Amino acid sequence: MLIKRDQDGPYAVLPGGGQRWGETLPDALMRECQEEIGTLVKVRKLLFIREYRSNQHEFAAVSPDIHQVEFYFKCKVSKDYEPSQGIHPDNGQEEVRWVALDKLDSVPLYPRTICSILVDLKHSFYPFYLGDCN
Repeated sequence: MLIKRDQDGPYAVLPGGGQRWGETLPDALMRECQEEIGTLVKVRKLLFIREYRSNQHEFAAVSPDIHQVEFYFKCKVSKDYEPSQGIHPDNGQEEVRWVALDKLDSVPLYPRTICSILVDLKHSFYPFYLGDCN
């Protein structure tokens, strides 16, 4: 499930977002999915952790002071779910759609680093730390 966005050019991201005070990571992800893709998800295992320090990457001139730690979980949606916008989509969010894992290379998915990992989920050991990457 990808969210297509268009801020400074088109790209796609996985659903998710910020954690509120007192929320667990799974609770934050469930809330964000309801807001962005309009459905409840069952949060499964933690797959990987990514760190992002903007001053180390191509957007350093635009946003030099961002430091994020992101947690990526395997999730399950109901069998009858049809991709759609949630009740509170993010700014710039244009579309929600399914993309087969073997087709990820044809999508401008951000961060690019996760494409090869998602394609080969069955052969990786979890959870693991990706480090500071984009």
